[in-house]
Amino acid sequence: MKIKYFTLPNLLTLCNLACGVLATVCAVASIWDTTISLKIPLLLILASAIFDFLDGFAARLTGQYSELGVQLDSLADMVSFGVTPSLLLVAMFCSTEGIGWWWLLCLAVALCSALRLARFNIDPEQKESFIGLPTPALAIAVGSLAWAMEEGVLTLSPSIILAISVVGAWLLISPLRMFSFKFKSFATRDNAVRYGFIIMALTALIVGGLSTLWCIIVLYIITSIVVSIAEDCKAKRNTRA
Repeated sequence: MKIKYFTLPNLLTLCNLACGVLATVCAVASIWDTTISLKIPLLLILASAIFDFLDGFAARLTGQYSELGVQLDSLADMVSFGVTPSLLLVAMFCSTEGIGWWWLLCLAVALCSALRLARFNIDPEQKESFIGLPTPALAIAVGSLAWAMEEGVLTLSPSIILAISVVGAWLLISPLRMFSFKFKSFATRDNAVRYGFIIMALTALIVGGLSTLWCIIVLYIITSIVVSIAEDCKAKRNTRA
């Protein structure tokens, strides 16, 4: 079997991975060198997210789907959206003068990201929506919190950072159903939740900047829970009818 390594989708996935590696290096380096800004990882995480979107778009556009591409995408996501936020949380913990071996709890994000990505690859129920928080969403939230800390907008104690790590790790492998941004059509009736969320998210981003991205992710989680409950109630009514 002939395998093509350097297709357009794969090259975009490798760009995702490259940004993730750089973000990880910056996060680790900032632990020992306080002159390295904790803002840099967020910018690289956002770049990874853009490349992660583009590789799927390019695969659909060119028809260059491959099993290699699927596996490569998961490996890149593991670094960019699993390892990076985990080590960024460690850097945040150390920057707030956290002591002891409690920082090991931050690694739960990386471990649960691996479980989340592995499940996604084999779970047919996640074609239309997600089960558990998508790894890019958590990575962006963590990067935004680090950005807000450096801007002085937000003050987080070591215990709060550890709590964020544990809750974030649980959300990744939780049974909570999260809506996706996969549009089957652009009709408002079919995408009211998506359009409404996008408008609110853009408004928050314009008003508050990158330091509010974590608020947008929290809003995404709450909206998903409300939508899931509404859909379950509707399904029960239809069953009774």
